[in-house]
Amino acid sequence: MDDVSKILLLPLFLFTIFVIVKRKWPTSEKPIKNLPPSPPKLPIIGNLHQLGFRPHKTLHSLSRKHGPLMLLHLGSVPLLVVSSPDLAKEILKTHDPIFSNRPKSSVARGIYDCKDIAFSPYGEYWRHVKSICVNQLLSSRKVQSFQSVREEEVSVMLEKIRQSCNEKRVIDLGETFASLTNDVICRVALGRKYSDGEGGRKFKDVLERLGVLLGGFDVGEFVPWLFWVKYVNGMKSQVRRIAEDLDEFLEFVVKEHLNGGGIRGEEKDFVDVLLDIRRNEEGGFGLDDISVKALILDMFAAGTDTTYTLIEWTLSELIRNKNTMAKLKHELKNIAGPASTITEDNLHKCHYLKAVVKETLRLHPPLPLLVPRESTKDVKLLSYDISKGTRVVINVWAIGRDPILWENPEKFYPERFLRNNNLNSVDFFRGQFELIPFGGGRRGCPGGAFAMGIVELVLANVVLNFEFELPGGVRREDLDMCEGDGLTIHRKFPLKVVASCESLP
Repeated sequence: MDDVSKILLLPLFLFTIFVIVKRKWPTSEKPIKNLPPSPPKLPIIGNLHQLGFRPHKTLHSLSRKHGPLMLLHLGSVPLLVVSSPDLAKEILKTHDPIFSNRPKSSVARGIYDCKDIAFSPYGEYWRHVKSICVNQLLSSRKVQSFQSVREEEVSVMLEKIRQSCNEKRVIDLGETFASLTNDVICRVALGRKYSDGEGGRKFKDVLERLGVLLGGFDVGEFVPWLFWVKYVNGMKSQVRRIAEDLDEFLEFVVKEHLNGGGIRGEEKDFVDVLLDIRRNEEGGFGLDDISVKALILDMFAAGTDTTYTLIEWTLSELIRNKNTMAKLKHELKNIAGPASTITEDNLHKCHYLKAVVKETLRLHPPLPLLVPRESTKDVKLLSYDISKGTRVVINVWAIGRDPILWENPEKFYPERFLRNNNLNSVDFFRGQFELIPFGGGRRGCPGGAFAMGIVELVLANVVLNFEFELPGGVRREDLDMCEGDGLTIHRKFPLKVVASCESLP
């Protein structure tokens, strides 16, 4: 036999040996007997091809066929998709400790090595940094202490919109709300605003690019032998550039605080607190430089993007629904009286406003798929066997459109939350699972109350003071409501309007 023939037969020989060994010595792992229903899959890639550009919509469509608990296979990675409140409760409450880990993400690893709250593995480090963030920035007492900051920045924003009224020019409300939330977060976390400088504007743009990357996926995570794809399609280089741009800005912020630039009188901001902890803690879970910058980034990424997106979607729905807008204006005028401002002290009276925000969160949750979780051990979920290492996503977008839960689910109808005069019949802060935009359990978003304080105050004052028309004579009901890409679902097209000042009594 010549050498060429030997080379050609070698792969066949090795494959035959592999099959014999596999049959003679079967795996010792106990097979999973009762798996959740699954759609058909392709060899190697499994169900990857079925995700599409809007995974929350694709998974919703698949769940209507295969059920609210569905198992997909993304290459070699099992993915459990949850699309009902009862099953969400199983994940977020009943079996919360088992499903509190985060799967490894190449994008998140490339940004400060997953040392933030959102993507760090479940364990002592995560508990430590979450406690720092909650106690130093997101506790009820802290949120209330920032009331004057929120009201001052809302006042500045209202004046900018009034200027556009006088000039009768088109404004981008999404950009306006993004600047507002960025300024509020800067003041409470960093001690001052950075939006006026080139670095602040660049930082905002980088955050948006990061959100798009986090909303996509690295095929090499699911099909390991395709690890090289991220080098070909540019994902690896994009992550590196974003990491460098983020670090440039955050390093500047940290150095400014080290030089005393972040302290205002006796009051210390969030960065000062982190730096104090880094200096004073020894051993254990002391913070290093990467951890400090990762936690600062967390406050921005979680605090600005989702917050301004919710405000923008709410105004979009109000513009499209003239009767709802009129009803909300009526409530706000009655509460404000002769004043032109709604303060935070009056927000508890704004029942219809709260219903409007809830209805927007039902139809347009900023994170339609909650950040993935990962099981840390085998577990029985209802009658199904779920293996260790299974990823889990909860499709809150699908839950919000479930016709079993919601009458006319596609209709924007805030009154559904006011039936029987019970605004709290569905409450995302009280362990109910029909409406969970902030997640739940140990890995639930700790900044929900902080975000809602900004959202309600902005909406109350913008709706009270202004009327809006679409440029170019576009009818309200024809406003494009298409979604964009990314982890946070923004409007695909900016919300551009012509504002006019409301005549107040």
